[in-house]
Amino acid sequence: MEYHLKTPLKEEEIRQLNAGDIVYITGTVLTARDEAHARILEMHEEGKELPFDLEGAAIYHCGPLMRRIEKEKDAQEAAGEEEWTVVAAGPTTSDRMSKMTPELLEHYNVRALIGKGGMNNVAESLRGKCVYLAYTGGCAALAAGSIKKVPGVHWPDLGMPEAVWELEVVEFGPLIVGIDTKENDLFTSIKEKARESFLKK
Repeated sequence: MEYHLKTPLKEEEIRQLNAGDIVYITGTVLTARDEAHARILEMHEEGKELPFDLEGAAIYHCGPLMRRIEKEKDAQEAAGEEEWTVVAAGPTTSDRMSKMTPELLEHYNVRALIGKGGMNNVAESLRGKCVYLAYTGGCAALAAGSIKKVPGVHWPDLGMPEAVWELEVVEFGPLIVGIDTKENDLFTSIKEKARESFLKK
C-alpha cells in the first residue's frame, strides 16, 4: 500500500501502516541526531519546555548540509534572522539513536522516525503509537529536492549536522515502513530469512 500523509501525524494514521508500505510525507519534519536526542531528554528531565513541538512530529535522523541565502545576508543580520537552503539532506544511521528512542517516545508523542539501516530494540516502544520509516542511503540530493523551505533552526550551538532543523517538505519519500505499530520489523524479518537461507546451504 502507498500512503500520502501530512504532519502533524495522527495516531490513527500511523496505526494503519504495515511493514513494507510506502509513505510520502508533506508538512514539517524535524532533524535530530545523537546530541539533539540527548538534549531533548536532558531538558525533559529538568522540566524545561522544548523550542519546537513534538506532538505528532516526524523526526528525521539526518545531519544536513545547509547554505545560508547570501542575497539577503545584510537584511537577515539586521533583523537577527537568517535564511537557509538545503544542499544535501540524506539519512544517517538510525541505530545510533536506538538507546535513547524508548525514553523519547515515553515522554513525547512523536509519530514517525525516519532514517536508514533500521533500529534495534525499539519495536516494543513504537507499539501502537509510532513507526520507523526507512529512507534509502545515498539519496541526499533527492531528499533536498523535496525540501521547499527551512522555517527555522534550533540549538545551532550543537553544530550544523547536530542542530534541529525545521524542514518544510512536499511528498518527502519514498519512505518504506521498516517497523510498524504492531512490532513488525522488516529489517529483522529479512535478517532471519537470510540466516535461514544460509543455514540450509
